[in-house]
Formats: sequence, C-alpha cells, structure tokens
Amino acid sequence: MTSDSISAVTSRTEFRDGVRACLRQALETGAREIFMIDPTFADWPLNEPAVVDTIASWAGTGRSLTLMAHRFEEFPRRHMRFVEWRRNWSHVVRCRADEDLEEQQIPTLLFVPGLVCLRMVDNVEYRGTLSGTATDLATGKETVDALLQRSSEAFPITALGL
Repeated sequence: MTSDSISAVTSRTEFRDGVRACLRQALETGAREIFMIDPTFADWPLNEPAVVDTIASWAGTGRSLTLMAHRFEEFPRRHMRFVEWRRNWSHVVRCRADEDLEEQQIPTLLFVPGLVCLRMVDNVEYRGTLSGTATDLATGKETVDALLQRSSEAFPITALGL
C-alpha cells in the first residue's frame, strides 16, 4: 500500500486480509503504535498463529498496541492465542472499553499513525476501505483520539477474585 492509495474492502476475506496486511506493514516499517477498534473483534483474525507471530515480531521497546471494544467478554474464547501472547506483553498492549456507547457506535478500525487506516463502514455487508491517504489518516487519528478520551481501562490480564 502506497501513501496515496485506497483499496475497497468488499468481503470478510478482504477485511481479514487487510488486517494481516496492515500488521505486516507496521512490522516492516517499524511503526511505533497500532490501534485496533471494534465492538467485539468477532471477525478479526487475532487467533491465527501467523497474525500473533507478526504482532510478536513487531512488539518491542517503545511500541504500543491499543485495543478498544464495547466489551471484551468473548475475546478470550475467540482469540486464545492472542490472549496467551498478551500475558507476557502486557507492557505493550492496552485494552480499553466504552460501555456507555451503544455497540453499533463503536467503529471497526485498524489505524497505524502516519501509515495506514483500515475502516469498515458496513460490518454486515463487509464494506470499507484500506487507505494511506493523508485525509483518511487524519480521520483515523481523530476517531481514535475521540474514542480514547471516552474509554477506560478494560480486560485485565488476570481476573482477581476472593
């Protein structure tokens, strides 16, 4: 993906391929931050060994991966590999939620600042864009900033109980 290109996403497969491509691009360019936002992360390929390996290769000193959801209730069941990897990399991964918003108000977005933005505008029909244009990157940053301001820490590494 070049900095001025836009690709249409028209299927679940293309969305998942877009996630993989964005993560590889973040790894290859040494991006410092990755933001992944989705109401539930149900359709994300975060349980695939290759995806977890890409994130693991990317993670390191000074890197930050932020996930934001409506809630993370189903996340451990759907993405066991990612959850297991995260246990050792909690200093890199932040999880945030905003349960005050309705689930449909939380967009599906993968944003790597200055590099790429994968945005779904219709999660039922799988319609969206994969873009590196300045306009889409600016819109992605605004969306992330607004959501992070409203959200709070969520999905702790371990569940504490008495």
